[in-house]
Amino acid sequence: MRSRKSSAAEPPEQLGLEWAREGLLCGVDEAGRGPLAGPVVAAAVILDDQNPIKGLGDSKVLSEKKREQLFDEIRAKALCFCIAEATVEEIDQINILQATMLAMRRAVEGLRLKPARVQVDGNRLPVLRIPAEAIVKGDALVPAISAASILAKVHRDRFCLQMHEQYPQYGFDNHKGYGTREHLEALRLHGASAWHRQTFAPVRTLELSAVSLTIGVGAGANAGAGVTELD
Repeated sequence: MRSRKSSAAEPPEQLGLEWAREGLLCGVDEAGRGPLAGPVVAAAVILDDQNPIKGLGDSKVLSEKKREQLFDEIRAKALCFCIAEATVEEIDQINILQATMLAMRRAVEGLRLKPARVQVDGNRLPVLRIPAEAIVKGDALVPAISAASILAKVHRDRFCLQMHEQYPQYGFDNHKGYGTREHLEALRLHGASAWHRQTFAPVRTLELSAVSLTIGVGAGANAGAGVTELD
């Protein structure tokens, strides 16, 4: 198992923490780093060893029906959990990586119980006051991370349904904000919505094109007006 480890006294990327700490284990994962629209969501979960949950796994390989079932079961059986977000505005201000770390930190800090250690899916760690370890493919290896993956994924998918109700022309209920052909075509036809991430390439390119077009139209209008005045 490849991993990175840190403690409150060490930078998040530093390796070499002696990993034999007893106490509550918190799993952390995110959903929504790649989409062109909507917040990035993170979840932190502390499972109850005395109340195990069957069928946990990487949310991306589970069916929607299974994720929904496990979402309710995790919420009912976990010792505690917290789901947090970083907004579209925060993503555009500090970039998607830092926004993801921010959402993860909010999720951990929002837990009702304080864990003794944190395990995060991936190879990056948020800045925490608790010893933490990054585990590549942790959502398929660590039950608490799997549970966090499911909570984050289902929460974000449900949020996308709300986005769809507000802007049905984009098809958020189908592609969940990812850059599918359908989504890119909707962007071309309708422009960006308030939920789109302005710093993401397809959206940014679209906005720059719109600005260029506006400048061109404005220049033409001014030239015409100038000719009229000369008459």
